[in-house]
Amino acid sequence: MRPRAPQERNHVKLSVIVPFYNVQAFAPDTLRSLAANTRADFEFVLVDDCSTDATPAVLEQYARTLPGAVVVRPEHNRGLAGARNVGLDAARGEYLTFLDGDDWVGAGYLEQLLDAVERHGCDFVRVDHVQVTGSKRQIQKAPQARRDEVLDPRESILPADRATMVDYPYAWAGIYHRRLLDRGALHFDEGLRTAEDRPWIWRLHRLADSYAVTGLRGVFYRRAVATSLTQVGDERQLDFIRAFDLVLEQLADDPDADRLLGKAIRTYCAVIVHHRRNADRLERDVARRLRTLSADALRRMPQNHLVEAIAAMDPERAAVIRRLRSGLAPVAAR
Repeated sequence: MRPRAPQERNHVKLSVIVPFYNVQAFAPDTLRSLAANTRADFEFVLVDDCSTDATPAVLEQYARTLPGAVVVRPEHNRGLAGARNVGLDAARGEYLTFLDGDDWVGAGYLEQLLDAVERHGCDFVRVDHVQVTGSKRQIQKAPQARRDEVLDPRESILPADRATMVDYPYAWAGIYHRRLLDRGALHFDEGLRTAEDRPWIWRLHRLADSYAVTGLRGVFYRRAVATSLTQVGDERQLDFIRAFDLVLEQLADDPDADRLLGKAIRTYCAVIVHHRRNADRLERDVARRLRTLSADALRRMPQNHLVEAIAAMDPERAAVIRRLRSGLAPVAAR
């Protein structure tokens, strides 16, 4: 890493916010990867979200030798969204990025990420990532073909009939200028125990003025981890309903609401169908509540946009939504 002049050492250029909760098995990998990304003007805000395993001891051990490390512990467990907010409130950097406590980054990645956003001079930069499932690694690309070009974030919400940047909600797949924090675009909606990135990504694309996508692939995202909420079948899975309700609430007062609602509702319906197809992974009472809450959500949606969304769906998805909307008995999950 290139050295910084003495007068620059008190200025934090980049804050890396890393929430940890009961990830003692993975935290050492995460922290070692940060140690391969140090720079005199980088700080690492390590948020221990009141872990009950050995995670706090791991953090204290590594923080003693990790330059720029700051360990923060809220008074009570805040969940991922709240822990990220704790980190945002403590961060001092001109730029901010995120990492989850069971993931890791490649050596030198953070400096490359910072170079990308400074080179483009935009509000934020988004990147591809590597999905890790056991020993298998797969590149996941951000759904924007135009690379290394400054773009309008709002225009990248559409079109409604294709995957766009709001369908790539991973907060850790990017870097963000502090002016977005001051603008209220970076904090997360607390209380969501899953899908917390969904209202966040919509808010980001609505409130920012400029962004770019670059082909860096230095974030390694662990999948199928037993402690991950994606692997549990309890009621926390149902928070996607509240997350998408928040998206619709955001759009209610947006000047482009009529143009953007179709995209939001199509995505909401697609996620409902996804959860219905995987209902056998849920606890039985949670699966029943999923059906009821999904039907209620469909009734709350602007019906003209919902009808248009159903008409544009493939027949299988449309059938699931129509049955939920009409209150018919569920078909067998596929």
